[in-house]
Amino acid sequence: MQLIIAEKPSLGRAIAAALPGRFSQTEGALSSPDITVSWCFGHLLEQAAPEAYDERLKRWRLDDLPIIPSQWKLIPRPKARGQLAILRRLIKSADSVIHAGDPDREGQLLVQETIEHLGWKGPVKRLLISDMNTPAVKRAWQSIEDNARFQPLYQAALTRSRADWLYGINLTRAWTVTGQQAGIKGVLSIGRVQTPLLGLIVRRDRTIEDFQPVDFYPLWADFATRNGTVRAWWQPGDQHRLDDQGRLLDPAPASALAAKLPGQPAVIESVEQKHQRQSAPLPYSLSTLQIDAARRYKMSAQSVLDCAQRLYERHRLITYPRSDCRYLPRDYLKGIEATLRHACQGDDTLGQWHAGVDTTRVSRAFNDKQIGAHHAIAPTGQTPRFQTLSLEEKNVYTLVVRNVLAQFYPLFEYRDTRVTFEALKESFMTKGREILQVGWRALFNTPDEDAILPAMTQGDDARVMQCEMQTRQTRPPEPFTDASLINAMTHVARYVTDDAVRATLRETDGLGTEATRASMIETLLTREYVYRQSGTIRATRRGRGLIDALPESLSGPERTALWEQRLSRVREGTDSLESFLGDMAGELKTLVSAVDAGRLHQAMQQAGGEQPDAASASRKKTTTRRSKSTQRTTARTSPKRRPSKSRSTKP
Repeated sequence: MQLIIAEKPSLGRAIAAALPGRFSQTEGALSSPDITVSWCFGHLLEQAAPEAYDERLKRWRLDDLPIIPSQWKLIPRPKARGQLAILRRLIKSADSVIHAGDPDREGQLLVQETIEHLGWKGPVKRLLISDMNTPAVKRAWQSIEDNARFQPLYQAALTRSRADWLYGINLTRAWTVTGQQAGIKGVLSIGRVQTPLLGLIVRRDRTIEDFQPVDFYPLWADFATRNGTVRAWWQPGDQHRLDDQGRLLDPAPASALAAKLPGQPAVIESVEQKHQRQSAPLPYSLSTLQIDAARRYKMSAQSVLDCAQRLYERHRLITYPRSDCRYLPRDYLKGIEATLRHACQGDDTLGQWHAGVDTTRVSRAFNDKQIGAHHAIAPTGQTPRFQTLSLEEKNVYTLVVRNVLAQFYPLFEYRDTRVTFEALKESFMTKGREILQVGWRALFNTPDEDAILPAMTQGDDARVMQCEMQTRQTRPPEPFTDASLINAMTHVARYVTDDAVRATLRETDGLGTEATRASMIETLLTREYVYRQSGTIRATRRGRGLIDALPESLSGPERTALWEQRLSRVREGTDSLESFLGDMAGELKTLVSAVDAGRLHQAMQQAGGEQPDAASASRKKTTTRRSKSTQRTTARTSPKRRPSKSRSTKP
C-alpha cells in the first residue's frame, strides 16, 4: 500500500480526487485498493516544554538559564493524538510513503517530522502541490521527486524550530523573572521576530513625538507662453540655506524675489522629453497582497492571509497563498485563455477587464528562473461562486485576478516633460505627463500625478504673470499601519544604519516570513505591547519600556534578518544545524547574564505612550481573534502562574 501524507485534510481530499481509482472514506484517511491518502492538521508535534527534559525546570529561575537540550524532544499536540494513532497504524502497513506537505520550509518540516516520529525507515517521495484543482494535482503527480533532495530544506526548518525555542524560552524566562524583581506583573515575552518588530513601532512612535517641524518657503510663478499659462517652482541655488531635500529654510530670498517677479520677461531655458514604457506590476506575493489590500480595503494583514487561505483551501480559486515569489512558471500559460475566462465569470468588473486581455502577450512575469519552492499567487481557473464568498474574500480574489490579467495588457506608455524657465537669472521648473497608451493602468484606476503641459520650445519667450511665496512645514513620518508595517518588515534594510549590514539585508527575506508577518502583528496586539487606533498601530507603555530596557541587539532588525540569511545557507547546504545552534547557545549565555532589573524598572517608569489598560480596551474593540499559531506560541513560552519576586520560586 502506498501512503500519501498531506499537510491538511483539504489537500488530502484534493489529491485523492485527482488520482485514478475510487477512494472510500475511512477514519482520518481516504483509501483505494492500492493508495491511502491521510493527513496532518498542520503541526501534529511540538517542541517539548523545559520540564520534559528536567522536572525542576518547571520553576522559572535565572540560575537555570540558558536551557540547552542535549537530545531534543517532540511531543504530540493535545488534539493530535488521534490522528497520530491513525497515521501510525497506516504507516505500519505501507510499502512506500509520499510526503505531500506544502511547498515551503514549514510544509517540509511538519510532514517530515511526523514521518520520522512514526519510525518510518524506508525511502520517501516528495509531492509538491501549489494548486489544489484536479488538473494541477495531476501535473504535480507526474513530477514527483525523491524527498532526499529536500533534506537541506528540512534541516533549515528544523534549525529554525529549535532556535526559536531556545531564543523564546530562555529570554522570555530571563526577562519575566527579572521583571518580577522590578515589580512588573505578567510575562515579558521575547521573540526573534516579534521583539525587533516591536522595536520598529516604538522607534517610529518616538520619531513622531520628538519631531520638530521646520518651516520652509516654496515659491511658484505662473508663466505666460504662446500656447498657455504654466505654473513652475523656483529652484533656489546652493548659496541659500537649504535642507537635504533642497527646500528653502529662509523666507527672505523668496520674499524678495516674489516682490520683483510679476511682469518680468522670461525665457524657456530647456525642454526635456522622455518617452517612457512601463510594465504591469507583477502578480502578488503574500506580502504585496497584504500591503495592497490594507491600503485599498483597510484590511489587517492577518485578515488578508485568512481570506487568501480560504480562497486556496475551501474555494480553490487561487494558488498557494503563502508565497514570497512574484513570478509565474511558463507552464501556467498552458490553457491560459480558459483559465482567465473561467476566473472572471460572474462578475461585471472582472468580465470587463477580461475583455481587454491579449493572451499572445507574454510579460516578464513568466520566468521559470525566478521561481523557487513556489510561484506567485494566481487564479486557478476555477469558476467562482461569488454568492459563497464574503466581501473581503471577493476583494482579495479580485486583486489577485487583476494583477494576473494585467500581464496580458499593453504596456503603459507616456511622455514625461520637464521644462525650465529663466527669469531674473533664476530658474523655475515644472513637470508634465502626456499619456500615450493607458494599457494595463485601465485596471488600476491610478490618478495622473502630473498635468499635461502645452507645447513649448526651448528659447521661446515667456512672461511672469503672478507669483506667491508659501509657508509650509516639514512633517513627521506617518504612524505605522498594517500595510506600512508589512512593507517595513519586507524591506527592513531601510531601517539599518550600517552600510555593510544594510547591503547584506537587502539579499534576505526581511523581518519574518510571508507566512508569519501577519501573526506577529497580532501577537504584539494580544500581548498588549501595541494597540490599534484609527487604523494605525502604536506601542503601549509596556511595549516602550521593554524595548528601552533590552539591549539594542535584541530590539533591532539586524539580528533576525541575518538569522534568516543563515537559515538560507543551511537550506543551501553551506551551513549546518549544529553550527547554528552551537553559536546561539554561546550567545544566549551572554544575553541572559545581561538582564538588569534596575534598568527594566527605570525604563518602564520613564516610558511614554498609552497606559496598558487603555491599550487593552482599544485592542478588544479593534483586533481580530488571535490565531491558533499565536496561541501555540504563547502556550510554549508563558508560565502557568505569574513568577513570584524570588529568583527561584515556581511560576
